[in-house]
Amino acid sequence: MQTKASTHLIEVFKTEAGTVYQCEASNNFILEFANRSTAFKPGNFIDFSQRLFAINLAEMLCSPAKHADLAIIMPPYCDTCFLLTITEVISLQRIIGGAKTILHLNSILRTSQLQFA
Repeated sequence: MQTKASTHLIEVFKTEAGTVYQCEASNNFILEFANRSTAFKPGNFIDFSQRLFAINLAEMLCSPAKHADLAIIMPPYCDTCFLLTITEVISLQRIIGGAKTILHLNSILRTSQLQFA
């Protein structure tokens, strides 16, 4: 994890499409995606990731409906509405999935340190 210069943000995971940071001051997660930043409390971040991964990509690809290639996610307690194309859903799933993996790995390492300290 890298620290972003002159702020309290720690980079959790980054791809060419976006980045997830964790704010040391507020303990919030900041998602930078599609040229905008969205802050999530930890519980809301988990809820957002569950909604994101619940999107059925196969249905989006196979449906003949005109609106089928768009997904709308409206996270609770957030002023951002995500209107995503199929490629944006895949990119965002990659970012959020990578961030969750890094956070889980960090948790395992901290637990292991406590056990062997």
